[in-house]
Amino acid sequence: MKFINIGFGNMVAANRVVALASPDSAPMKRLIQEARDNGRVIDVTCGRRTRAVIITDSEHVILSAIQAETISNRLDDSQDTDLEETAEEQE
Repeated sequence: MKFINIGFGNMVAANRVVALASPDSAPMKRLIQEARDNGRVIDVTCGRRTRAVIITDSEHVILSAIQAETISNRLDDSQDTDLEETAEEQE
């Protein structure tokens, strides 16, 4: 299992991430508010501005102060490493 750093020492399991989005659109703001009302928001911004919204397979919404593009790059790097490890195990 690979973990992705989402800022301030917080990590999320890479295989649990379903979507990664910017918090600026109205649908994202509604999604965050609905999750807040249902107690499914995990805010790891440490009081800073929310720059990325991570949606997990358990329908939790994680708010991060790191840019969505940066987290996306970290996810890509993690998946590349997984593919390399799988190829080495099959040999």
